[in-house]
Amino acid sequence: MTILHTSRLTLRPLTPDDLPRVLAYRNDPEVARYQGWPLPATPDSVAGLVSGAPLGSPGWVQRAVTLRGGELVGDVALNTDGPQAELGVTLARHAQGHGYAREALHALVTHAFTDLGLHRVHASIDPRNTAVAALLTRLGFRHEGTSLQSYRHRGEWTDDALYAVLAAEWTA
Repeated sequence: MTILHTSRLTLRPLTPDDLPRVLAYRNDPEVARYQGWPLPATPDSVAGLVSGAPLGSPGWVQRAVTLRGGELVGDVALNTDGPQAELGVTLARHAQGHGYAREALHALVTHAFTDLGLHRVHASIDPRNTAVAALLTRLGFRHEGTSLQSYRHRGEWTDDALYAVLAAEWTA
């Protein structure tokens, strides 16, 4: 079981005890606005986030983002498929704007390239989520393109912006 530490955060597997808090922030309309899960999030829908699977296992593997004191403030995930992975991040509203997402994603991507040996990490976002677009750019991801009105999200056709970074770019 991989636990990652940064100067202010710990990334660890989610536990059943975390689920009430996860359910609360995933049902916050501002947090869920650009996320792909159906609303309302339910106890059954978040229960699947608890997994003993190690990062790098095929499919989505979530990790709790906790402050050093133990407070759960969000989650990050890798969806690994062979030598590539998609990443995701969700933070509770009160935890946004403090640099936690940058710190958590930096640790996750570094782990993906150095420990898991992945070749490429990418993120698929709603381009209206300008905060995450800016975050990915600051982390060194490049905008690879935007597919216009490519999927239905909460009843409307939505664009999909793709950002990615290669292992060779990350370590350079």
